[in-house]
Amino acid sequence: MGTRLVCLTVAASAVLAFSAHAQRPSIAVAAASDLQAVMPALVSQFERDTGIVAKVSFGSSGNFFAQIQNGAPFDVFFSADVDYPRRLVASGNAEKDSLYEYATGHLVVWTRSDSGIDVSRGLAVVTDDRVRRIAIANPTFAPYGRAAVAALQHEKLYERIKDKLVLGENISQTAQFAQTGNAQLAIISLSLARGPALKDGTYVDVPAAFHPPLEQAAVVIAASKDKSSARRLVAYLKRDATVALLQKFGFAAPGAPR
Repeated sequence: MGTRLVCLTVAASAVLAFSAHAQRPSIAVAAASDLQAVMPALVSQFERDTGIVAKVSFGSSGNFFAQIQNGAPFDVFFSADVDYPRRLVASGNAEKDSLYEYATGHLVVWTRSDSGIDVSRGLAVVTDDRVRRIAIANPTFAPYGRAAVAALQHEKLYERIKDKLVLGENISQTAQFAQTGNAQLAIISLSLARGPALKDGTYVDVPAAFHPPLEQAAVVIAASKDKSSARRLVAYLKRDATVALLQKFGFAAPGAPR
């Protein structure tokens, strides 16, 4: 009888815990793929501190921009390009007073450690004869892809290597192309290069002067059904601890010298 009572008590506690979690406020977050390494820690701490569950979907900023314009049920949008949130505000699809520039991203050239390619040469390594394919994010949808093209053009390399380019749907898929050996190099975000998924590689910075700044911003979506919770997540980005976490993954504070 005593054992049965203990089992029932444990089961009841589990049900209550599940029920309490299910009743927590929950928001849907659309996040640019360059945040894939840092966002799990950020939203986990946010949930512990606020009790609000943030369910994150990753993809290209341009695709999310189009989806939100067409009514996709997101509460917050983290874009790798401040222009997309500004355009959502202008069209009435996002809350004007919620827009916050939370970081500036950085670009790197990444390769597997066993590729035999010395990336210490910098961006010029794209001309190496051993480099048959170079992965970048699709510049039509991904800000990091546009920055990669701009950097290659700045160094007058784009025309020489454009036939080697393979396009990832977003910056995360771009990194996977090089990680799996389908490309010898990838021009990706520093944040992903510092993440655990790419620890088997080496990288070199692309000078910020080679491309327009990757100014990143978050905004609350006008159609959000829980704007209070959505605003709390955006406000959470302003905490010193959150800023430090972003910097750990290579993001500079907004407005920092380039």
